[in-house]
Order: sequence, then C-alpha cells, then structure tokens
Amino acid sequence: MAVKYKVIERGQPGVAGGGEKKFYANALTNGELTLEKLTTRIEKISTVGGADIRAVLYALVDVMTDGLEEGAIVRLGDLGSLRVSISSNGEINEEDITSHSIKSSKCIFTPGKKLKQMLNNLEYQKVDL
Repeated sequence: MAVKYKVIERGQPGVAGGGEKKFYANALTNGELTLEKLTTRIEKISTVGGADIRAVLYALVDVMTDGLEEGAIVRLGDLGSLRVSISSNGEINEEDITSHSIKSSKCIFTPGKKLKQMLNNLEYQKVDL
C-alpha cells in the first residue's frame, strides 16, 4: 500500500508576505489507530486479552513518563526510543542561563530498525484533490 500525498503551496518561513512560494508534497492521513483499535489488533495476533493489553499500555505510559522526567532515554526495542529535548533563550554569559531561560520542551521519537526500514521502503501515490 502506498502513502498518499497532495501538493501544497507554501511561502518562505519568516519572510513578510511569504516571499517566494514553492510547491511541496504533503502526506495525507487516513483516520486514526486508537488505543481500542490497537488493542483489538494485538488481541487477534496474541494470546493476551484486551483488558491486559490496555493495562500494560497505560502502565507503559506511566513508566515512560517517570523515566523521561528523570532524564533517561526510554528505549523500546524495535519500536525506537524517546528522549526529552529543550529549547532556551540565548544569553551572553553562561551564568545567566537558568531554568527561567528554558522556553519549551518536547519529546523526540527516534524510530527503531524496523520502522526505519519501513520508512525507507515506502511507496507514494499522488492524490489530486
């Protein structure tokens, strides 16, 4: 199955009025794979019941959150890894950097081998809307 994409026009970021506009491919999504749907799919290919699968997934989120808050990289085998990244204001002097300098944080996901392989082998199909 191919990943569907559409063509969109975008201006240059940070340029008043958009600057020079160019066309780019933009991946289209096709619904959502919710926790309930994931649970059903896992249930079909394993001997574990839905309630146990959901319990483990919810516990995984709690344990991952704790690890990320502690500054750990959370490695999930073939799935990949998660880590916290922060963005801060720049200061002239090192001692001027404090926790108040931090503007935002985000969770960075790095895919594992199987996901990287899948990404490298994707096929694409242009959709005219």
